[in-house]
Amino acid sequence: MGVMVLTVPLAALLGAGTASGLLLVTLGLSRRDNGPVDSTTESWLSRLTSTRERVDRRRVALCLAAGVVVGVVTRWPVAAALSAAGAWMLPAIIGPDRDHTRRVARIEAIATWTEALRDNLSGAAGLEQAITAIAIEAPEPIHDEVTLLAVRLRRSWRLPDALRAFAAELTDPTADLVVAGLVMAARGNAGQLGDVLGELAASARAKVASRQRVAAARKRNRTSARVIVGTTLAMAGLLAMLNRSYLAPFDTAAGQLVLLATGGCFAAAFAWLGRLMRDRDTARILAGVAAPAKAEAAST
Repeated sequence: MGVMVLTVPLAALLGAGTASGLLLVTLGLSRRDNGPVDSTTESWLSRLTSTRERVDRRRVALCLAAGVVVGVVTRWPVAAALSAAGAWMLPAIIGPDRDHTRRVARIEAIATWTEALRDNLSGAAGLEQAITAIAIEAPEPIHDEVTLLAVRLRRSWRLPDALRAFAAELTDPTADLVVAGLVMAARGNAGQLGDVLGELAASARAKVASRQRVAAARKRNRTSARVIVGTTLAMAGLLAMLNRSYLAPFDTAAGQLVLLATGGCFAAAFAWLGRLMRDRDTARILAGVAAPAKAEAAST
């Protein structure tokens, strides 16, 4: 098998082509259509990607830049593709758990808002008045959603519809529990609403404490991942700088296939690790009934 000789311009071209292909695939998978979807013609890929967040184009550009730089330096197209994929995947695994911080802050805000609503029910004329009265003092993580809820009530929205839209925008299991109690109260089943809200707030704070314990246990996994990634990258960098001849077999087509297989194993392992560290407490009791309200809210 002949040796695959790559010049710097050719390596740059191959790296740019690989990076552009990854960009197109990423944008294609993340594209969402806000219009109505026919469930009979919706593909499995559309269902798989319909819940994904919008792609951060700046992050995509940085990943592609990393792939191009590695491709130019090493002249290995596979290394360029693996570098771009690694730059996309690794921050979520070895970096700070921002998703956990955001979720905990939101749950704490929901608990605080629920307690404030409970305390204001006795002095307000009704549930709607209590909601609008505390909107201005809503905690920052849910301030926009609470303010929008109050605005809808002032615009004569029916309370159950406004609450369902509120749950759809928060997309949080804890918020669903609170909204479910408020919807029942809006239908005339108020009962001991104040006591129920107090118990829900206490449950939310207990969930925060549980999440903190889970996050502390996950730190060991992140530390292990950092050690593995750091050692691997440091060894590869030192070999590339100090003993380039040791890596000469990767200059061939067979070497690129071996590199692809090795990188695929690492990618699968890190994807599995990321899945293990992902938050699984995402089951929502109002997901089905909140969807129509969210569509109606988007059209107003």
